[in-house]
Amino acid sequence: MDSTKINQSHDSAEEDLREKLKALPSGPGVYLFKNKLGKVIYIGKAKSLKNRVRTYFQKTRSREAKTARLMSLIYDFELFVTDSEMEALILEANLVKEHKPRYNIALKDDKHYPYIKVTVQEAFPRVVVVRKVENDKARYFGPYTSVASMRKTIKFITNLFKIRSCDLVIPHPKGKPYQVCLDYRIGRCGGPCEDFQSEANYRESVDSLLLFLAGKSQSLVRDLEVKMSEAAERSEYELAASLRDQIVGLKSVTERQKVDSGDNVDRDIIAFAHDENEREAVAVVLQVRDGALIGRQDIRIKPGELASNEEVLSEFLGQYYNHQPNLPSEVYLPFALADEALIADWLSSARGKKVRVTWPQRGEKLRVVEMAASNARLLLGEVLVQKRGYREKIAPMVASLQKELSLKEAPKTICCFDISNTGVTEAVGAMSYFRNGKPLKREYRKFKIKGVTGQNDVAMIREIVGRYFFRLKDEKKEFPDLVVVDGGKGQLNAACAELQALGIEGQVIIGLAKRLEEVFFPGYSEPMTVPKGSPALALLKQVRDESHRFGVTYNRQLRKKRTLTSDLDKVPGVGPAKRVALLKKFGSVKKIREASVLELAETTGVSTMLAEQIKANLATS
Repeated sequence: MDSTKINQSHDSAEEDLREKLKALPSGPGVYLFKNKLGKVIYIGKAKSLKNRVRTYFQKTRSREAKTARLMSLIYDFELFVTDSEMEALILEANLVKEHKPRYNIALKDDKHYPYIKVTVQEAFPRVVVVRKVENDKARYFGPYTSVASMRKTIKFITNLFKIRSCDLVIPHPKGKPYQVCLDYRIGRCGGPCEDFQSEANYRESVDSLLLFLAGKSQSLVRDLEVKMSEAAERSEYELAASLRDQIVGLKSVTERQKVDSGDNVDRDIIAFAHDENEREAVAVVLQVRDGALIGRQDIRIKPGELASNEEVLSEFLGQYYNHQPNLPSEVYLPFALADEALIADWLSSARGKKVRVTWPQRGEKLRVVEMAASNARLLLGEVLVQKRGYREKIAPMVASLQKELSLKEAPKTICCFDISNTGVTEAVGAMSYFRNGKPLKREYRKFKIKGVTGQNDVAMIREIVGRYFFRLKDEKKEFPDLVVVDGGKGQLNAACAELQALGIEGQVIIGLAKRLEEVFFPGYSEPMTVPKGSPALALLKQVRDESHRFGVTYNRQLRKKRTLTSDLDKVPGVGPAKRVALLKKFGSVKKIREASVLELAETTGVSTMLAEQIKANLATS
């Protein structure tokens, strides 16, 4: 597999970008888009990398806003060229599972789903629960999204087929006999540890267990009925009675599981429900084997920000079946997919037999798909109710703040404005944002002060409050439940005046004085005191500290950038192009200062004479 990496910065010229895109290979493969920090944010597969990747960089009016948002974040991408589309499909699923990119779907808690492992490579196999499928010649069944259901299944089959529950090495490594445990005495184990059960006899029980886990209950019942008749003819009535009990137990289970599917084909019936507004989705997989419903997998999905219904389903199939040890002969989908044939070929290759992937549109097949769909909608409804209930639950700190400030509504969303103004330049504003008592950093905002000169914190507060609320009003977004302004009456009055100028009425706003327990309200000259040690005061302190920290960090970044830029600008002969080339090569002025003359001279456009001049100038700055 060949790996090719192409770096692309947003600062590069458009013509330069076109030249780099011309180098894209035309074969199949996988592409990984990365942000400026080098983090993978989207992974996709392509029949032709050249055609697919270039479409992202073509500016068209029809491009969706969410695609444009993704492209605005891409600073780099990596390519993996594969030999076939199928290899690209498998690689994509593995890479998504590894990187969990923001714009791809993710199966929630998939790493926790357990498997039933039957150690068939041992002389006397055991049944154990594992979290990972390994290449150890054991047989795996699952994954099981319902642990309780899986435990119930294990208890049923081990008791029914008398499979040992111990972890002894049988036969004993030194040839010594073990002593049987309580399981043998109460009839739950045949006692192979003390040679009360032969390996051949025990293996028959294991084979029956494997048939049951594979969903072949009807075939198993028929086999057991034949063995029971043969045992009765040989007058082995105790064995016949044991086989009869197994048959009765199996029939009681299969009768409850029976599905009127019209045939005995092994089949997975897949449905999913997707709420794009809440960015929640669930998939339901009904596993039918030999005409019996042997399992239902309920899987929560975190859709990527780009995900359409088709993309969610296609990515789900890749991730779900990537490590599925027991594949069916048919897969029913809720709607058609463009890569249906590719998925069918992949599953057929993994199973070793043909797998048919289809979208039923009428008759009994459509009915079972609709049954799965109704299950998915019901499950999604439960997830949304749970999510909304959690969101609406008021944190104790928020409830305390509502009580201490005598607010009509609980301030579940709080924003706090602060000014970081340590000199005559680089004055900035910052805003922290809390939801239900916890910081929501994606809603934090930072502001370069544009309309105020000098150290006028009051005017600066008015500017940043005005800019933020103008944007909210213009985009018709919800206002926060509580606005906190870091400062006393002057800052509070300025913020209120700006809200009034914007025509915003009824916004709850307070000023937080230097003495943290003092809170100012509009129209009141005296502050309210919040009790020390109260949860309300702790929340206000956290909100203000976050806005202060965010503002100071931004201020330092701007001052550092200005200082570094001015140090290079002082060097004669270093213009904008050479400055960019030096910073791109060394990463910072500190590293440029530490570099040797020979290393500096290796930079494009920098001669040895200029390198000596740069070294001399930076040494004294």
